[in-house]
Formats: sequence, structure tokens, C-alpha cells
Amino acid sequence: MAHLIDRNGLRPDGWQVFNGDAGALPADADVLIPLDEWRERAAVWSAYRGRLGLLLSPPDDVMALAGQLDRFALIAVNFPRFSDGRGYSTARLLRERLGWQGELRAVGDVLRDQLFLMARCGFDSFALRADQDAPAALRAFMDFSVRYQAATDEPLPLFRRRRLVAA
Repeated sequence: MAHLIDRNGLRPDGWQVFNGDAGALPADADVLIPLDEWRERAAVWSAYRGRLGLLLSPPDDVMALAGQLDRFALIAVNFPRFSDGRGYSTARLLRERLGWQGELRAVGDVLRDQLFLMARCGFDSFALRADQDAPAALRAFMDFSVRYQAATDEPLPLFRRRRLVAA
């Protein structure tokens, strides 16, 4: 079972991943649905009483969601393998181009060594792979004390921040 963490520690996870059987869901459950399911049955899901989350996979075109994100309480981005970096781009697009302000969760093959960069790209919760040590993973957010590059968590690169302080 995966451990769900954020920068503050371990968290309970009340979200259920939709398995194709809507009848098996409680009427007001928090449900993560794949993008294809949303595209095929958006009208049905729009009437759903519980909170909806969207589960994105690497080939999904996140830009096609423009104007539809307000229906979702959570967006989860799947990393099928730790070496598949497309989820980082998805996170940046969601935050920077589509203006997503809600919870953005990394799921799948999520390892401790990825957390610092994932957080810089805009993720704020992480479903660690089952074999990962959650307390050790929490220390990943403190691996680096200075961030040189601009990212979602720091819009200015270090040289520009220094120039502002000196002015």
C-alpha cells in the first residue's frame, strides 16, 4: 500500500480510484477518474454528488482540459516508471499555463529521490511507492537549501533574486 505524504508529513488518503464500476462506489465517495472516463461520460460525472479527481496518464493531453478544471478537487498524475518524466511537464502545464490551484498529486512509481523536483514542478502531495520509507522521504524536501532555477515554487532564478535584493 502506498504512503501518502505532503511537506507536513503522512496523510490519510480518502480517494478511491474508479475501477469501471460506478455501482460499486458510495454515492458521495471521493473518486479519481481517468481522463478517458471523463471524456466519455462527463455529463454523468458532472451530476455526481461526491468530489471528483482526475487521474492523468503520460500520453494524456492536459491542454485539452482548459476550461474544465473547476469541476475537480484533485488532479493525480501517474508516473508508470520512475524514469518516465512526462508527469513533470504535465504538472508545470497545469500550474503555469492552466492556472490549476488545487491539489496536485504524484502517483505510481514515486520514489524519495524524485520528491524535491516534483515539488518544484508543482506537486503538493505524493503517493509513494509501497517500498519507500515515508519518514525518510519527508527529508527530501530539505535536500537543497538554495534553488538556482525558476520553477512553480520560485518564479525568479537566483541571479534575479539577488539583483532585487542588491537594488
